[in-house]
Amino acid sequence: MNVVLTTDSVPDQEKVTYWNEVMSATLVPMTVSPRGTGPFDGRIATRHIGYLQISTVEADAKFVSRTPALITPSSEALVAVGVQISGTATFAQGGRTTEVGEGDLVVYETGRPYSFDYPQRFTTHVFQLPRRTLTVPDSDIRRIAGNAIHTGAGVAATLFPFLTALASLACAHPPVIAHRLADDFVDLLGTLLTERTHPGGAQPDTASAALLLRVREHIDRNLGDPDLSPESIARAHSMSVRYLHKLFEGEETTVCRLVQRRRLEECSRELARRGRATPSVSAVAHRWGFSSPAHFSRVFRAAYGVPPREWHALHSAPSPLLPVPAGPSPAPSVTMADGPRHPRHLRLESA
Repeated sequence: MNVVLTTDSVPDQEKVTYWNEVMSATLVPMTVSPRGTGPFDGRIATRHIGYLQISTVEADAKFVSRTPALITPSSEALVAVGVQISGTATFAQGGRTTEVGEGDLVVYETGRPYSFDYPQRFTTHVFQLPRRTLTVPDSDIRRIAGNAIHTGAGVAATLFPFLTALASLACAHPPVIAHRLADDFVDLLGTLLTERTHPGGAQPDTASAALLLRVREHIDRNLGDPDLSPESIARAHSMSVRYLHKLFEGEETTVCRLVQRRRLEECSRELARRGRATPSVSAVAHRWGFSSPAHFSRVFRAAYGVPPREWHALHSAPSPLLPVPAGPSPAPSVTMADGPRHPRHLRLESA
């Protein structure tokens, strides 16, 4: 549901104090100074989609400042995206200042001082997410901060309608769907940051190559875990499933096929050993992460051309004249099992 906070029922002389409390409790601690002389009017509606917080702010002209004194070392590092829906703003962070018009985006870090100056009444969406969910360097975020991002072309043209749709969702979603939507947001934001900071595709691929190597090593170490899946692999490396799949776009296989192929390779090697007692086929399959013997037999035969029992018999037979099947062909695709304190004058709306 949406949590809606408004100055409507607050006495005029208390509105500014109340709005400071509202903004600091809902977003991050900040100081708000109204620009007008009359009673201040403001409204903020907030909801969560997975680990993503979305707030829509409608308010009179004001100046917002997050100073060093308001930033504590214990605060969780957050990245925020502001989407200007109506009105304009002047945004400053990291020694740069930019004019933000309707339809523009700004990306900023809440762990560094910043300010917004809204000269007239405005509406904006604010998306906040943990910094750890973004797999881009700090330097890329800081190169973007302090710059307005126009949404008429490039990745921003795709991101803008997605953000406005997220902010206007009228119903709650099951946790698994909510987290996927949050992951989609992270993926698009990461792509936008890469596009803006490495426009010629000149981003070094050393970081991606190192990450891909760690993922492969993780897979090899956990082949025996029947719950090994794209979701568990992505979670172990603090990335989204979509980003994990993107890592493999330049490879000759997918994550699921790699897991299956490596499992089959280990099973075939163990079943082909000679000179000592070999465990049963079902025991070998179980040791390398196959929970269903029937499924294991089916994918093994598809990869090696013979059932696992025949593979074992062919390789353990004493006669050198017996044929030896060729190595595994590319394995078929397999689907793997995959608060803040709220001030008074609080209103809850179903969403």
